[in-house]
Amino acid sequence: MHRYRSHTCADLTKAAVGETVRLSGWVHRVRDHGGVLFIDLRDHYGITQVLIDGDSPAFKDAEKVRAEWVVRIDGVVKARAPELVNAKIPTGEIEVYIRELEVLSAAEELPLPVFGEVDYPEETRLRYRFLDLRRESLHANIMLRSRVIAYLRDAMRAQGFTEFQTPILTASSPEGARDFLVPSRLHPGKFYALPQAPQQFKQLIMVAGFDRYFQIAPCFRDEDPRADRSPGEFYQLDVEMSFVEQEDVFQAIEPVMRGVFEELGGGRPVTKDFPRIAYRDSMLWYGSDKPDLRNPIKMQIVSDHFRGSDFKVFAGLLEQPGTQVRAIPAPGGGSRKFCDRMNAFAQGEGLPGMGYIFWRKAEAGGMEAAGPVAKAIGPERTEAIRAQMGVGEGDAVFFLGGLPAKFEPVAGKARNVIGKELGLTVEDRFDFCWIVDFPMYEADPDTGKLDFSHNPFSMPQGGIEALEKLPPLDVLGFQYDIVCNGVELSSGAVRNHKPEIMYKAFEIVGYDQAYVDEHFGGMISAFKYGAPPHAGIAPGVDRIVMLLAGAENIREVIMFPMNQRAEDLMMGAPSEPTNEQLRDLGIRLAPKA
Repeated sequence: MHRYRSHTCADLTKAAVGETVRLSGWVHRVRDHGGVLFIDLRDHYGITQVLIDGDSPAFKDAEKVRAEWVVRIDGVVKARAPELVNAKIPTGEIEVYIRELEVLSAAEELPLPVFGEVDYPEETRLRYRFLDLRRESLHANIMLRSRVIAYLRDAMRAQGFTEFQTPILTASSPEGARDFLVPSRLHPGKFYALPQAPQQFKQLIMVAGFDRYFQIAPCFRDEDPRADRSPGEFYQLDVEMSFVEQEDVFQAIEPVMRGVFEELGGGRPVTKDFPRIAYRDSMLWYGSDKPDLRNPIKMQIVSDHFRGSDFKVFAGLLEQPGTQVRAIPAPGGGSRKFCDRMNAFAQGEGLPGMGYIFWRKAEAGGMEAAGPVAKAIGPERTEAIRAQMGVGEGDAVFFLGGLPAKFEPVAGKARNVIGKELGLTVEDRFDFCWIVDFPMYEADPDTGKLDFSHNPFSMPQGGIEALEKLPPLDVLGFQYDIVCNGVELSSGAVRNHKPEIMYKAFEIVGYDQAYVDEHFGGMISAFKYGAPPHAGIAPGVDRIVMLLAGAENIREVIMFPMNQRAEDLMMGAPSEPTNEQLRDLGIRLAPKA
């Protein structure tokens, strides 16, 4: 018999009754039933109930064991009585009577319990992550992550993509976040950068003549953490394709995304055909370029109903250029209590409030509109709004006005709150969409300075003619995002593979040819030697797993994450270098402030 086990703790069924077996694992919990000890023995695969009574020569050893001790037992498999069968686990029809027990490793008093998954401070969980990972839910999340990555690899290979690895030590490049810099010992005073993404390398792979690339790629960005973004590093399904247009990328990636959610989503429905929504429409309808389509609410522009009205707040706003009034329908929200609650929500988000109208049953019969807005604009305008929004008795409409860029974030949040509070947002479903037609440029609201709004390496729609003839803010790019349940899973683009178009695109935001040559010299040089049209995308692995697992925080699907201060509490990173290390690198640290 093997030194440690003949079976795992998930193997044994009624077919093994009468066999002598050997199991090894962790003591999940111990129950003393008056001279009989029941031990739930756990390993990576599952749990088996083992038991021992006072007549066994191993009983004294068994009495000593505690939670999370590692033991090896030999014993005989017996069937449980029908009333004692545990249908929740695969081994629930049997138990093992211990004949011999060996303690392989004792455990000190635990800093956090494994059994029961008691809620514990995250700092403690991360400091003792190796214990936290023994918990059933977190263990399952990490195994789900492994299955997701395996599925993605298989699906990409099935479509003719080949996996290549790109460098980890590379040159710094401005891609929207801070780089992690690595000092060079051989070149004192110079630094490598960890890649924010393999963006330039995967494009160079296309220039080199490889046709369909993918990689489960580590990416490094020195940025602040959020619930859906890990500080430091993350992984993405990095993809690039040659001789393709935007639609070819959609046709390649859509079945992969649909497939992984159908395969590993526990039977929850998945969008069959991902709708394409223009960025402009997404911001108008949903107040966000990451819409949660499980919520059916769509906003509409209602400015004309307020121009020249007696609702002076909006009427006055609309006299200013670029302003509008937008309405959020709230089916079933037609009560003053709910309307006041949403008004308070808007105030909590930094706005003066939200106007509203709600429709209720009139005392004299029929339906009447209520609220300060209805009183101010009168019955004719109120009825026109009701007809446009398609609402009726028991419903409400909320209003936000001003410059869209100022109120859209609050409007988007309000839409989500309304959808959830009124039960309109459908749970247990995966609703995907593509967001397309992003503007190439955006203007700083304070300085008016132009910058790229998305990816600087994207091909403008209309090519160089669009850059030369259109106002910059009217230029659209072949850029796209894939969104699921309000979470952006990926950005992508058709690449700008022509040097003259790239020089012009950067010129518009104030960078001359010398700047482009200095910062993107490798790529721009390659484009001068025959570059194919190419496009790509990079869905985030961490966020895919987070959605599938139903986790609220991305750290719940990463094996060894950092905390919110970008610290690895378990390994003690970041750590201070030794003087010898600094001398080797030719670095002197500035005094701490």
